[in-house]
Amino acid sequence: MTIRFPVLIALILALSAVGLTYEIAAGRVLAPFFGTSLLTWTTVIATVLGGFSLGSALGGIVAERPRAVALRNVRSALVATAVLMAVSPTLLGLLHSWGVRGTDGMMLSVILVFFPASVCVTLPSPLLAKLAIEARPGREGSSLGFVLAAGSVGAIFGAILAGFVTLPWIGSTATFAACGVAVLLCLPFVRGGQTGTPGTTIAAAVFVVFAGLAGTPACQYESGLSCLHVDRQGPEVRLVSDGTMQAAESTAPGEASDDGTVGLALSYTEWFWARMDRDLGPDPSVLFVGGGGYTLPTKLLASRPAAEAVAVEIDPLVTKVVRAHMPRAAEMIARTGFDAAEGDGAGRRLGIFHADGRVYLNETEQRFDAAVMDAFSSGSVPAHLVTREAFARLREIVEGPVYVNLLDRPDGPLARGVHAILRELYPHVEVVHGARTSTGRTNVLFAASRLPLAPLDSLPDRYSPARISDARAFTDDRGWVGHR
Repeated sequence: MTIRFPVLIALILALSAVGLTYEIAAGRVLAPFFGTSLLTWTTVIATVLGGFSLGSALGGIVAERPRAVALRNVRSALVATAVLMAVSPTLLGLLHSWGVRGTDGMMLSVILVFFPASVCVTLPSPLLAKLAIEARPGREGSSLGFVLAAGSVGAIFGAILAGFVTLPWIGSTATFAACGVAVLLCLPFVRGGQTGTPGTTIAAAVFVVFAGLAGTPACQYESGLSCLHVDRQGPEVRLVSDGTMQAAESTAPGEASDDGTVGLALSYTEWFWARMDRDLGPDPSVLFVGGGGYTLPTKLLASRPAAEAVAVEIDPLVTKVVRAHMPRAAEMIARTGFDAAEGDGAGRRLGIFHADGRVYLNETEQRFDAAVMDAFSSGSVPAHLVTREAFARLREIVEGPVYVNLLDRPDGPLARGVHAILRELYPHVEVVHGARTSTGRTNVLFAASRLPLAPLDSLPDRYSPARISDARAFTDDRGWVGHR
């Protein structure tokens, strides 16, 4: 039996869409294990495109075989694609549990987990393209054009589907299973030649559905921007995003401070607060770029009843999870918070913008007495928030000191680049760092000001002044590329 031309074009479009959805989901599911960075996305894109290339080459060889054999091979490739896609997050978690870590481990994991499915999903395309061209004798040129267009449109559709629909709505694990289901739905339309074993197809379908329903989600809470987990350890509630702890709140009643709030759980926030408490007056207006657990805004507003704060958090899910699991920040948001994009929040002191921090800086007309730059994507600051242009704009709207939190080696490339920016823009810059982790990184904290900074009486435990080497300042054109 022949396959009609429109069906062939639809199959090419569908498989292209699945391939791109799978590629984007692959980059997303890496985050809980290896973070999200330019390096992880580069590895995923290169690996998946490499798989597409090999699949196309092998598919071309398959297309030259006798028609019956070629069709059987294509159906086998579709079954293999469905199984490999559905099992991808499980394989990734298994490799991580075996101790695969670091950049080399990330690259190995990506190749082992995502390369085989990328090969298989592309293998049918050359035969389908050949059949489409043969289906319209004398119109080979337009047929080839439709084939190429279907591949491009499918890729566009798959990218939109992953970013705007499946990953935000059903999460990465279910997205992989949905890719497998979509591939299996193509099987009935690949007709002709020797039929395969029905039992194999049925078993694959059962496996794919089981993987989607019973597979452990990679994230406790997931959106298109964040993979969040809430970790409770004794009196602390910790918010973990993409495998990196973003915030913590201490809920032990015995740890209440003089202002009635509970002590900050993370040592870097203790230094920030000590610096802010020394530098700011009784009624400051403070910008927080990066909401995280809203612990510092909560501390500020609780200790200074006349203070006001604006928190810019890119992901509404973060705010939702904080309100559900971090009681003191949730109480402060409920009592004083308002959606600043919707109105002026008369009588309320914590304006919340769900927006990208750089976009907010570029567009806001509001002025502030101080700012805290504490935005993270996985284990690093987004590159567009640590450029000369970003801090120059921050200097225009912030009259007083600027506080910055980074994760890097005490004299690492990120710390050096940001230090160079701050030294260009501010005459007074103070830098401290905490104890190093096993990776050699730690919190590197900056305070930059137009006026001299009064010395602190003491530093948090295991914090000490940092010596930063000279370096080139990051710019929008040549910025931070991520940890290697």
